[in-house]
Amino acid sequence: MRKEAERWLRQSEADLKAARDSYNAGNFEWACFQAQQSAEKSLKAFLYNLGYTSITTHSIKKLVLESIKHEEEFSAVLEEARFLDAYYIPTRYPNGIDDEMAPVDYFDKEDAEKCINSATSILEKVKKFLKS
Repeated sequence: MRKEAERWLRQSEADLKAARDSYNAGNFEWACFQAQQSAEKSLKAFLYNLGYTSITTHSIKKLVLESIKHEEEFSAVLEEARFLDAYYIPTRYPNGIDDEMAPVDYFDKEDAEKCINSATSILEKVKKFLKS
């Protein structure tokens, strides 16, 4: 594995652990965001391992679509990618949601579970191809 890919994968795994820790602490908005970050970084690890040198998008869906060009199996996580994209901004900023609520009040246990499960699916798919 290329060094840059290894760095991104290591951070992706740390972000997923942080998401689980936040979930266990009841910080569901942070668990959602950290899961989103894990998925984004794992896909960037995959692309960096292929030789990409600069990846600036934060859209997980775009990263999956780019990954599909190299491994069709990534199409299996396209729905998870689309789902996680919705958690990039509103989990962090009070004006990122259409409500009068802050993220801490808006996101719940079910949201966090779905985000963590989606990020786990994406990370496992990436690891499958980084090991082969």
